[in-house]
Amino acid sequence: MKQTLLQEKYPIFVAEIAKTETSHKTVEALVDYYKGKIAENPKVQFIGVFDHYAHTTRIGGPIVEGMTAAVDIIFCFGFAIPTPQMLAVRPRSIGIADMGDKFVISFMEAPMQPANQAMEAWTLALRDA
Repeated sequence: MKQTLLQEKYPIFVAEIAKTETSHKTVEALVDYYKGKIAENPKVQFIGVFDHYAHTTRIGGPIVEGMTAAVDIIFCFGFAIPTPQMLAVRPRSIGIADMGDKFVISFMEAPMQPANQAMEAWTLALRDA
C-alpha cells in the first residue's frame, strides 16, 4: 500500500492488487467484502455504494483507458462530533477500480488514525496468503 498526494493536495492511500493475488475476482465481490468488514465494527455505519463508472458513462465523461468498473463504498467512522467542521471530512469512502488485470483500491486519509488503520488493514487483507 502506498501513501501519496493526489493532485499535490489530497492525501490518499492506494493499493494495486493483481487479480491473481486475491480470491475476490469482481468489483461486486470486493464490495461485499468491504460491506462485511464495515458490518463487523459496531462504530462504523454503511451508507451505500455509488457506481461512479455508470454515472460517468451516463453523462459522457472521460474514463481512463482500461477501466471497466469503478465504485465507491460509502460509510462513516464518526465516533464523535467534536466540532461542526468535522462534518466536512465525513463520511469516508473506499474506491475500487477494475483495470482489467488488477484492482486499484484507494481512499483518502482520515483525520482519525483508527479509521486509517482499519481501512488499510481491510485492504491489505485482500491479498491471499
